[in-house]
Amino acid sequence: MAANRLLVPLSDTVTVRQTVGYAVQSGLEAADSLECHLVVALPYDADVPESDQQHEDAEGLLSRARNWVEEDAGDADVTVETATLGADEYLFGPRDYAEIFDAYADEHGIDRVVIDPEYQPGVTAQMLQPLERELERVGLAYDEAPVERSARRGRLVSGTEDFDRLFATFLISYGFYLVLGDPTYWFDLVTGAAVAGITAVSLAQVTFTVPLDRVQSPLRVVRFVFYIPYLLWEIVKANIAVSAVILRPSMPIEPSLTRVNARVRSGLPLTALANSITLTPGTLTVRANNQQLLVHTLIPAARDDLFDGGLERGIRFVFYGRESAAIPSPRERDDAEIVGGDEL
Repeated sequence: MAANRLLVPLSDTVTVRQTVGYAVQSGLEAADSLECHLVVALPYDADVPESDQQHEDAEGLLSRARNWVEEDAGDADVTVETATLGADEYLFGPRDYAEIFDAYADEHGIDRVVIDPEYQPGVTAQMLQPLERELERVGLAYDEAPVERSARRGRLVSGTEDFDRLFATFLISYGFYLVLGDPTYWFDLVTGAAVAGITAVSLAQVTFTVPLDRVQSPLRVVRFVFYIPYLLWEIVKANIAVSAVILRPSMPIEPSLTRVNARVRSGLPLTALANSITLTPGTLTVRANNQQLLVHTLIPAARDDLFDGGLERGIRFVFYGRESAAIPSPRERDDAEIVGGDEL
């Protein structure tokens, strides 16, 4: 009987060990020999600072998983192959992961994919159901490992981490409220504190889905302070550009929809970028999902600014530091396209 070939995508979850064990057991039940391909899909490409740590973590996880396969296989005929995927591209969401798994499966003649129910490839939210749908879309057979989950993925959040999230959300909300209002007026100070308190209690766990870093988080606040004047300058420039177009008799307005694959993580960084774009006259973020933005642009100049990626670089500077701001623009990366409007 020919060897059974399985693909097992790995991420560091509480059920990854059980998933590997199930893959070995089910694979040997279906055939006399097993070819087990263990892969880690990297969410960042080689030119971003996060990639070095991601590679180290991936190699460590692959090494542990190889040992698990050999331990579970015993004397059975099992071959183990390991690989990291996505090192030369940027994976944005479930569709990209499904497509890269499908390409690997085609290349190696793999019959089936075994998915960890808690699979979470370096992103901030669990993505099993969307990944399942995308695997079905590309026609790749998969099997969800029947693991026992006594607890959800990740460690329990401590009281200190809860306080950090509440305080950070309160601070951000309060500061934003005062920017829009009058920080010298007592009524705005009081109502701002009340609104920020309600926002923090309601949204802290949603806004910050991972524990805050007590070193990096204050640095991001400092970098955000430097980002605000830049954002205000972009708003002023956009106001002038839109006003100039509106005041011209010919009204050279060219509305269009543009899709941009932003090189920022989903969650707070993506939200900050989407809101920055919306605050800039002439552009409106219609949808933000899986690091992909759908933006309505009113005039060509606004679209050009979006393609040049100035705001994206600014947000990357805020969240990831100066080095990460030096990445190519969406235009240079070919990560932006017009998907609807007069130019199509």
